[in-house]
Amino acid sequence: MTDPLVPPGETPPVESSTSEAHEERPDGGMWEHPAIWVWLILFGAVVVAGFFLARVLFL
Repeated sequence: MTDPLVPPGETPPVESSTSEAHEERPDGGMWEHPAIWVWLILFGAVVVAGFFLARVLFL
């Protein structure tokens, strides 16, 4: 006898299974808010570019 087909996205029934269909996503830590890191990198790039621009204009 063949196994019954399970629709996509559903977990097939298993004997003695106590887990849920999807585990809870772990905390992302410092990567939870990547926009903060993008703004810090952009700010650093602007500071470095400003330094070189100031050297070119005032020397």
